[in-house]
Amino acid sequence: MEAVMEAEHAVPLGVTALFAALLCALILCLALEEKLHAKKSIIVGCFAVVSLLLATYLGGPDGLLPFGAVLVGGHEIQMPVYIPAIDWGVIAIILGSSLFVDVTAKSGLFTWIAIRLTKASGGDPLKLLWCYGIMTVVFSAVLNNVTAMIIVGALTAVSLGKLGRNDKLLGFLLIEGLLTNVGGLLTLISSVPNIIVGRAAGISFVEFFVNASPFVVVTTVVTILMGARLFDVRRLATDEERDQARKQVAGFDENDGIESRGFFWFGTVMTGFFILVIATTSALPGISNLGMGFVALSFAVIMLVRFKAEVDQFYKALDWDLLAFFAGLFIVINVMEHARVLDLIGKGLEKVIAMGDVAGTGAVLISAAVFSSVTDNIPLAAILAKILGNLGTPSDSALWWSVVFGANLGGNLTPIGSASTLVAVTIMHKHKLPMSFAAFVKAAIPFAGIQLALATGYVLLFLR
Repeated sequence: MEAVMEAEHAVPLGVTALFAALLCALILCLALEEKLHAKKSIIVGCFAVVSLLLATYLGGPDGLLPFGAVLVGGHEIQMPVYIPAIDWGVIAIILGSSLFVDVTAKSGLFTWIAIRLTKASGGDPLKLLWCYGIMTVVFSAVLNNVTAMIIVGALTAVSLGKLGRNDKLLGFLLIEGLLTNVGGLLTLISSVPNIIVGRAAGISFVEFFVNASPFVVVTTVVTILMGARLFDVRRLATDEERDQARKQVAGFDENDGIESRGFFWFGTVMTGFFILVIATTSALPGISNLGMGFVALSFAVIMLVRFKAEVDQFYKALDWDLLAFFAGLFIVINVMEHARVLDLIGKGLEKVIAMGDVAGTGAVLISAAVFSSVTDNIPLAAILAKILGNLGTPSDSALWWSVVFGANLGGNLTPIGSASTLVAVTIMHKHKLPMSFAAFVKAAIPFAGIQLALATGYVLLFLR
């Protein structure tokens, strides 16, 4: 029986090599996204179309793909071959979470938290750096990296401007940009690679948080301490300076962004409830079968009821490019699996893993980080998650965590490594601060090097 199945799935080496070249071309195009002046969804969509056509006409009379009816719940359903290729659970989590956060932001909750922290710092630069750094990490974990960077970056520019500390703005923005990717490691839904790898490995929300939070806490502290030293951010020296700073930040009004006090409290309660339900999804009867995607979409619908006649404003604001990118990416990866490209990469990965627990795990983490620094970390996470799953990697293996840590922290090596660091550089340019690609790499390398060293040590010592 096994021999028959292998014969049915046999793919000529030349065909596999062709699809491998196609995958490399996709990765290269995503790395050159800015130069191509094309959105991710268009790039991956074109490759999805080409991949499906080649898979249909190559690999024998029936092609490479499993055409025909799909068995769902014991019933045969006629469905296009590319529809089951998409991981709809991931799509649902991203769609629901994005809508929930966008609507909740209208309550003024996140702006209120940011301004309260600013006032709590008393305008002292060092205290402000700690407040904004921790806020960046928390916002990146609860919202998303880009939203966190936009909120904190905008407030940083205003605060330092009022305090007459614009000379520290570059350092603050760089540190905040780097911390968005650290915060992206805190929970299962903090970043897309976390969602992909977590689903593939079967890691629960609580398990993810328990394993990742000690590293995030230590790395946040180390990053802020390094930043304060390298950018000479110090506490105010005299009582007169401290009094003046306190008066300046006292003028900030945290209630400016709150249009409805009732909706503000409703958003606050629902945010806490959302985090609680997401964290316990796997333990809730019935809900565990529906999954986190259902939970995210349900909370989004509850929040949208507040704007029942104006919900189209939130639909327009959705990152449809990201959702379409995911759909196309899942299709491409599915074709690559049928073309045995993932098997080919998997054999190479097996050799890396065979180097031993320490060397293999470390090599996967560093390789994932380097790759993520020059192109989107989402395809990397999706491909490696699929390969590790095909290899039968246990859910408690450190290899899953190597992919998670490498894919997230690799974004700190270059300004194009993650969307949030790119936003940080954009804010710098908006305020006429000099920051070229090379300058960013030079400034970020010490931070990224320490973060990756800590990640490697943490995974090898505590997650292996």
